[in-house]
Amino acid sequence: MIALSLAEIAEVVGGQTHDIPDPSVQVTGPVVRDSREAGPGSLFVAFVGERADGHDFAAQVVEAGAAAVLASRPVGVPAIVVDDVQSALGALARHVVRRLGTTLVALTGSAGKTSTKDLVAQVLRRKAPTVFTPGSLNNEIGLPLTALSATEETRYLVLEMGARGLGHIKYLAELTPPRIGLVLNVGSAHIGEFGGREQIAQAKGELVEALPSAEDGGAAILNADDPYVRAMAARTKAKVIFFGESGEADVRAENVRLTDSGQPSFRLHTPSGASDVTMRLYGEHHVSNALAAAAVAHELGMSADEIALALSEAGSLSRWRMEVTERPDGVTVVNDAYNANPESMRAALRALAAMGKGRRTWAVLGKMAELGDEALAEHDAVGRLAVRLNVSRLVAVGGREAAWLQLGAYNEGSWGEESVHVSDAQAAVDLLRSELRPGDVVLVKASRSVGLESVAQALLETGAEGEVAAR
Repeated sequence: MIALSLAEIAEVVGGQTHDIPDPSVQVTGPVVRDSREAGPGSLFVAFVGERADGHDFAAQVVEAGAAAVLASRPVGVPAIVVDDVQSALGALARHVVRRLGTTLVALTGSAGKTSTKDLVAQVLRRKAPTVFTPGSLNNEIGLPLTALSATEETRYLVLEMGARGLGHIKYLAELTPPRIGLVLNVGSAHIGEFGGREQIAQAKGELVEALPSAEDGGAAILNADDPYVRAMAARTKAKVIFFGESGEADVRAENVRLTDSGQPSFRLHTPSGASDVTMRLYGEHHVSNALAAAAVAHELGMSADEIALALSEAGSLSRWRMEVTERPDGVTVVNDAYNANPESMRAALRALAAMGKGRRTWAVLGKMAELGDEALAEHDAVGRLAVRLNVSRLVAVGGREAAWLQLGAYNEGSWGEESVHVSDAQAAVDLLRSELRPGDVVLVKASRSVGLESVAQALLETGAEGEVAAR
């Protein structure tokens, strides 16, 4: 964070100083909410959680060198006390962003936010110092913490914005006002909470409504291939740039294909020229993500050749998102277990099919959460798609939703042991350990709450030990 005195911070957040001998002491380190990350010059934000109260760690963080604690009550060590810690954190982020004058890029969508955010960041940091959301810390706490990690050297700030209801993105955009807003898609993620795609589109579109006018430099980057997103052009006063494979897209892809290893290759077209891209990431769904990143980079002055080179060299920066690892015995494990919704599940299955040509493929799948009344139909559809893509084996892991996955596969024509329903992750590991062969490709994917990353991790540990059925 930029250096601010404790007195300045107290004024910005409307707080009272307690046990601070010298209010001119500056916060020169990061703003953190995890006491283990506190260090010299940091500011520790004391949240009260379900399992722990950050106030209980106040003395510990000051001993580690923290300048003070942002708290909701006096804690016996230097503290700035406020009525609402979360609101104070947001106010501090808003102050710092405005003072820095950094170009802020915000993005949202039902699927692909984190992968696209990572691509945008990797492209832009070739041009200038860039700070971006780590992982999926895209809520009212994670977003201001990311913004506060910017410094005077930061030229671009790339922030992922998530939403679980109307008004959430509007609130985040007020904390960190973007100049460029990117909307990827409107899908089924959290449809059970929103009530329908129209409501999801309304919520995601709050981002483009928050943008400055075209005259003031505002730019809305919209997916021309998604009708819900394309319609958002009417909701913004910013300049509109379309991306996609549609002929009306300003930034588009032609001659899209997958390499033998399942990595997308295409001809990138931008208003400033065209260039070829072959990505290191896996799956055709990354083409849309790459075009979104390219549209942002084009708006910020990068040439088609610069963008294509950056996209071709970009990797995955966030864990458990199409992480591809080959074991010594030739088994390939694709860990995409961070989260799942119908759109990302279909994309992952298509990537598995492309990667597994000529090899046995396994789809180890679990529950997709927060689908409401659509849950049965969506799980059934994923099971059917696995059969249509000729996935060799489907292992459905967990309770009712997993049973629906397996039933969909069965009704589509899966027979014998092509699809199986197991109770939990350990049962899936036991099955795979006994039946995997060298050369097989295994996809592991489910919503975050299922924790299927443990299956991928167990398979990689098994491969390191050399334990695999050779039959």
